[in-house]
Amino acid sequence: MSTVSLTHKKEALLSILRSYGSLAVAFSGGVDSTFLLKMAHDVLGDQLLAVTASSPSFPKRELQEALDFCAREGIRHISFESDELKIEGFSQNPENRCYLCKTELFRGILNLAASQGITHVAEGSNLDDEGDYRPGLQAIRELHILSPLREAGLTKQDIRDLSREMGLPTWDKPSFACLASRFVYGETISKEKLEMIDRAEQLLLDQGFRQVRVRMHGGTLARIEVEAPELERLLSLRSVIVPALKAIGFTYVTMDLTGYRTGSMNETIL
Repeated sequence: MSTVSLTHKKEALLSILRSYGSLAVAFSGGVDSTFLLKMAHDVLGDQLLAVTASSPSFPKRELQEALDFCAREGIRHISFESDELKIEGFSQNPENRCYLCKTELFRGILNLAASQGITHVAEGSNLDDEGDYRPGLQAIRELHILSPLREAGLTKQDIRDLSREMGLPTWDKPSFACLASRFVYGETISKEKLEMIDRAEQLLLDQGFRQVRVRMHGGTLARIEVEAPELERLLSLRSVIVPALKAIGFTYVTMDLTGYRTGSMNETIL
C-alpha cells in the first residue's frame, strides 16, 4: 500500500466519522476497535462514547486493557455486564452462534447509546473480514450498525500500519476472537468450559507465545494452535504445558501441526 493511498483512506475515514456528529463505538480493545476509537475521538471529542461488554467469553485481561486505554486517552467509556450464555440457542453453539450473540450485544449498545443521547453506533470490522464466514456481519447489517473502517476501504494491514504511525500500543497486538470461537460447532458451551480455555490460553501467553488458540473438542481435548515458527518451542515445553492443562481439566493435550490460523473451526462448514 503506497503512502498516498493510505493517507487517502485515512482522510476518507476521518470524513466519514466527522459526518456522524455523535457516535458510540463497540470497543473490545483489539487492533481494529482501538484504531477506530482513537480516530473517532480525534474528530468527535466529547460526542464519542466507548462501550465494552463484559461477558464470560471476554477475558478479564482484554477488559482491563480496554479500560486502561480509555483512561489514558480521556475517552468517555461505559462497560456493561452481558451474558451470552443466557441467549436462547447460544450454548448449543450452532453455526450462527455469532449472529445470535452480535444481535443481543448490539441491541444492548443501541439502547445504551440512545440513553446517552448518542445517535449512531459503529463497530470495527475491516475489509478483510468479508472473506471469512462471519454471520455476525448479518446482525450488524440488520441493526444498521455502522462499519466505517470497511466503508473507508481499510484492510487489517492498513490499520496496523496507521496504528503504528500514530503510536497506538495495539499496532502489533495479536488478533483476538471471543472465547466462544474455540468450540466445535454443536458442542455445548458453558461458563466452566470458557474458563478452562481462558486459563489454558493465559498459560501459553505467560510462556511467551503471542498468537495462541486453545480449541476444545469433546470437552476433554485441547488442540493448541501457535504460529508455525513457534511449534518447536511449544513441543519443547510439553513437560510444562501438558500437566498444567490437565490440571485445568483437559484429559488430552494436542498440538495442531498446521499452526495458528483465524477461524479454524469454520473449516468444517466452508
